[in-house]
Amino acid sequence: MEKAKKGRTERRRVGLLFDERMCKHKQAGGKHPENPERIRVIWDNLNAAGLLPRCVVLNAKESEDNHLALVHSKEHIDLIKTISSKNLKKMRKIANKYDSIYFNKGSSEAAYLAAGFVIEATERVAKGDLDSAFAIVRPPGHHAEESEPMGFCLFNNVAIATSVILNERPELGIKKILIVDWDVHHGNSTQKMFYKDPRVLVFSVHRHDSGTFYPESDDGSYNMVGEGLGTGYNINVPWEGGGIGDADYFAVWDHILLPVAKEFDPDLIIISAGFDAAIGDPIGGCCLSPYGYSIMLYKLMGFARGKIVMALEGGYNPTSLANATQACIEMLLDYKPPNRSLKDLPLKPTWPLIKTVRQALCIYWPILAAEIPDKVINRRLHTEVDAKLRQEEVYDRTPAECEHARVSGSEDYFEEEAEEELEFQHPNKLECIKLELKTLISELESQHVVSKSSSSSMPPFPCAATQGPFLLFLLLQTLFCNGFIKSAVF
Repeated sequence: MEKAKKGRTERRRVGLLFDERMCKHKQAGGKHPENPERIRVIWDNLNAAGLLPRCVVLNAKESEDNHLALVHSKEHIDLIKTISSKNLKKMRKIANKYDSIYFNKGSSEAAYLAAGFVIEATERVAKGDLDSAFAIVRPPGHHAEESEPMGFCLFNNVAIATSVILNERPELGIKKILIVDWDVHHGNSTQKMFYKDPRVLVFSVHRHDSGTFYPESDDGSYNMVGEGLGTGYNINVPWEGGGIGDADYFAVWDHILLPVAKEFDPDLIIISAGFDAAIGDPIGGCCLSPYGYSIMLYKLMGFARGKIVMALEGGYNPTSLANATQACIEMLLDYKPPNRSLKDLPLKPTWPLIKTVRQALCIYWPILAAEIPDKVINRRLHTEVDAKLRQEEVYDRTPAECEHARVSGSEDYFEEEAEEELEFQHPNKLECIKLELKTLISELESQHVVSKSSSSSMPPFPCAATQGPFLLFLLLQTLFCNGFIKSAVF
């Protein structure tokens, strides 16, 4: 902790790893979400922001097979090693055997580089050459199983680096590692690889949606806590829907992750840094802001003497990906939180989820058995994209529009501290209203207010209004309550 505090006033040594060769891995004949532009836009944005000269830009080499073998089978290593030597037809045939995977002539080299870069970053931070590091790598890794690639991932980069430090480099003195996976998808492979290992605390916060969100299994449930000596060292916080934002993650950090991290007392932290929970991501459907990511990182920098390695996982909106990574790099460099004075409001489902996870874990982490308030409002670090954002149609705005409103402080996105707690609404308000009206019409049909002969799907608004004065009244009420009209006319 002393070194972390010292880093507030002295220049912090932050390593960056990037190599254009990883851009050779790309899908032929189409634009895949996991494409080369993901890392190019990060690098170009950091350069434009003037951050590259403030960092230590590192060169690295491909991973060695013996390091890969710490977590992957020989058959899997041989597959990835040789896949790019095959013809395109053969590569496609092999890729079709796996879940959400593609191969091309650059896949083997990119996979070996990604794993090697994360190993290099982790070793340099563990040795003390760097305070922290960010490996801007692809393909990502946290879905890649022991014996097969999966979910855009070829090798599990974070798991490989973790195993190298713990098993191959004992002289570095790293005995306990905290892995924080904040990618919107559950890190299924990372969980399995350390499920029985008490030296590694794996924490994953992700969308689960009752097991229907990718990777579509029960492995991401809160009751998956580890086995054997590793029991209690696997923590899942499963969101059951989209629209999750800064306040929700802050609450999970404050009431689950940070208390456990304090007890675990890691020597090193590795973040599986996916940015697909960011505002505007086409896959994640969540609302994390660049500020939110930076504060999540800030809250972790007080542990392990600030020794943190970040390895890129997901994130598929170029603008939000670039902005979020920039915010994290700036935090690693400055270790200074932005000053905010806005009220932070988690969504309604967040608090019951926190209580459920704490109850499942308190037998292993007694600190979580303590009583906590009935409501969770984080008043210490306030998000700039508050609950008001989640009442706007954020998916109908471009990331640039979101960022402009965030920076300018427009009243659409900001609200001064209020005495009353706002009610939760889904980010896409229009969809909520459609659902409300569809439910309303269904109920009226059952009461014979609307003829059973009408369409079973929700009719357009004008058709709905012609069903009678009562329906018109309820329609106007719904629109008013959701802010689509400014005054009550009924």
